[in-house]
Amino acid sequence: MKKFLSLKKRFGKKKMKSLWDDESGVILSAEIVLVGTILVLGMITGLVELQSAVVYELTDLSEAFGKVDQTFSTSGFKSLKEGASCGDKARTKGALYNDVQDDCDAKKLEIVCGDAGEASP
Repeated sequence: MKKFLSLKKRFGKKKMKSLWDDESGVILSAEIVLVGTILVLGMITGLVELQSAVVYELTDLSEAFGKVDQTFSTSGFKSLKEGASCGDKARTKGALYNDVQDDCDAKKLEIVCGDAGEASP
């Protein structure tokens, strides 16, 4: 504790007064407000652009999901026995699924500004 003397004891009253009154290098509050305002406006602009890019990419993704066609079909096969009975030795049936278009498939997403639901009362 003895090692760390207070600033007052190390420099004296006169030196502390001159350090306290020295204004060189001080940033004025008006400058801080100006720089802060510029930073906030730049950040808002960047975030708006980021939001637009994310909405655009998610719109593309939803349109791609809507255009996926899940129709499939597999054919069956049949193997006949040799001989007089001529019955089936093995048989599998095929499968078929036909994907019909849903109500929301392949429709463009539209962002509507000034919608009646957004109007303030």
